[in-house]
Amino acid sequence: MENSIPSILPQKFSYPIRDFLWGHIYFTPELSELIYSEPFNKLERILQLGPVFRVYPGATHTRASHSIGVYFLGKRLLANLAERGAALWISPEGAMSFLNACLLHDLGHFPYTHSLKELPLRSHESLTGEIIRSEPLKSLIGRTGADPFLTAAIVDKDLQGDEAKNTELGFYRKLLSGCLDPDKLDYLNRDARLCGVPYGIQDVDFIFSRLTPDIKRGVDIDSRLIPNVEALLFSKYLMYRTVYWHRQVRSATSMVKKAIIKALEAGLVSGEELYGLDDQRLFDLLWKKTADPLLEAVWKGKFYPVAAEISYSENEHAYLKDISNRSGHEEMLAQRLMARGIAINPDDLTIDIPEPVSFETGLFVTDEKCSFRDSSSALKSETLSSFVKTLYIIRVFIKSDFYEKIETLPELSAILNI
Repeated sequence: MENSIPSILPQKFSYPIRDFLWGHIYFTPELSELIYSEPFNKLERILQLGPVFRVYPGATHTRASHSIGVYFLGKRLLANLAERGAALWISPEGAMSFLNACLLHDLGHFPYTHSLKELPLRSHESLTGEIIRSEPLKSLIGRTGADPFLTAAIVDKDLQGDEAKNTELGFYRKLLSGCLDPDKLDYLNRDARLCGVPYGIQDVDFIFSRLTPDIKRGVDIDSRLIPNVEALLFSKYLMYRTVYWHRQVRSATSMVKKAIIKALEAGLVSGEELYGLDDQRLFDLLWKKTADPLLEAVWKGKFYPVAAEISYSENEHAYLKDISNRSGHEEMLAQRLMARGIAINPDDLTIDIPEPVSFETGLFVTDEKCSFRDSSSALKSETLSSFVKTLYIIRVFIKSDFYEKIETLPELSAILNI
């Protein structure tokens, strides 16, 4: 039995769930009801890393297991910060709302990792907030001792909190979404372990032991934690470079995006139909509505190989950030290849550009009296900018049937230059 924050959370955390990464994780009986609700059950049918398992077969974990891990780390984080002074502004209702937000933060997440992120759809945070404020979760959350609206507002920053609770709301938002947040600490550790790579492992025990609470900034660090922040930032970079944005993963993602944007533009699917789906239901819906060969290829693991890689330039390629602009350039590339005798059509190739990613920390180093970027850290702003620059690669993927043919073209780099 566990009750790590007795002064703030008098409830008995007596319901255990065994997690392969963190061991026994304890819930109150009321919190455990959330895990067996249908909105949470949907997360068991969404792979945390989408098509990554095609490259790293162990990556079959779900958003449900990740969410339980975030709850566990959020509870530990809150206990540590309460002992270091945060108990002055943490209320029992606020603390339970934060734990609920940790557990439920991904309820509105789209299936197939971030394939839908760039599409003209509502944010998954907004969808999460709506699910939390609706039945059956609204009543289930209330029974845990939390405020459903505060829980939703911690996740969805577009929601305005109650004036009397704004101080706590801002604090919890910083805890759930920051450099050393429980979300990041769980997914880096969990993803690395299950992919079988060493890059993401973080020393959670030491990190939590050195954090101090700040009512406006969430948490501060001292200089002893600078190496851990450096390790986390570099781990994040390596995980993106080798796992999250692996070539095959980018290929699968770009193929699914293309199939969806085509369906939306043709009016075969509406944005509303894409909300609330799991991985299987997304493919079932799209296949029923479109029978797009791109979907069949992805489902069978037949991803397009990379034909060209181009370093992203803000001056030259900013227009490609708008996904709706890419189809026109895919048609242009197909026409260039057809002019050289290769009978290819625009659906046989995709242009991929990664989604925005940040390596900023927002942390304040108390004993050096400055922000992390101005601290004694070896990772200066220019280094962090180089992480982004290295990751931002535009790729052209082409159907395998045409790959060998285009390889023989002496002017291939000029043809595929965007």
